[in-house]
Amino acid sequence: MRDKVTKNTILDMKARGEKIVSLTSYDYLCAKIVDESGVDMILVGDSLGMVVLGFENTLPVTMEEIIHHCKAVARARPKALVIADMPFMSYQASVEDAVRNAGRLVKEGGAESVKLEGGQRYVPVIEAIVHASIPVVGHLGLTPQSLHQFGGYRVQGKDSRSADLLVEDAAALERAGCFAIVLEGIPWQLAKRITESVSIPTIGIGAGPHCSGQILVVHDMLGIHDRPLPRFVKKYADLGLAMQNAVSAYVREVKEGRFPGMEHSYDAEGRKKDRTAGK
Repeated sequence: MRDKVTKNTILDMKARGEKIVSLTSYDYLCAKIVDESGVDMILVGDSLGMVVLGFENTLPVTMEEIIHHCKAVARARPKALVIADMPFMSYQASVEDAVRNAGRLVKEGGAESVKLEGGQRYVPVIEAIVHASIPVVGHLGLTPQSLHQFGGYRVQGKDSRSADLLVEDAAALERAGCFAIVLEGIPWQLAKRITESVSIPTIGIGAGPHCSGQILVVHDMLGIHDRPLPRFVKKYADLGLAMQNAVSAYVREVKEGRFPGMEHSYDAEGRKKDRTAGK
């Protein structure tokens, strides 16, 4: 059995040059499977708004919804480090709100760390959460909660000025106490530059191969989706199609009277019938 992954484990992996593997999970069984497969970090992401709850984006996701799903993941008792996203408007209004909501994710949800989006303007928030003994992961680049400000899901940091600002943001997040930074939707050259400029791990998603680790939305990499996938997603399976084929077969067999068969039935004494029973 492997040891429990902690914030310090992740920092040690960065120091050794060992790649860090992360996936999202939103329920008990998925978290159990993902954890037993050997991932280092599980993110209960606000992406659940789109892949679980059917929202168009992450903005409607509430604290209660994140806590609900985080509890389910925590019940799997994963060895991976459990990180919970701080949803939109759970930390933007005030430092006090941020600390209180981060505390709820840990105390009620069972999270072991929290993640929040944004750069230098959120340094006071990060410092206060870290001061409350809650590990923090930063998130820079294409930050989905800033969707409307960006004018859509657009690659960030493509010009020299915005790239320099992201490098400065990363340094500020490290100084504020973040133990890792997610880099999303930025050119690989910039991700490499940031990774080399900070001592904490960078976790890429659409940021190229030079980050300290990678994260994907588990539904995306398993092929369970109802919208086009971003370019950076690699599908490792097509479970959406497999599920559709399986359900279609079930519907067909029930309609045709082929399921259930006697082998799926019990006799009056509660014993399971064999295939030839009743013939």
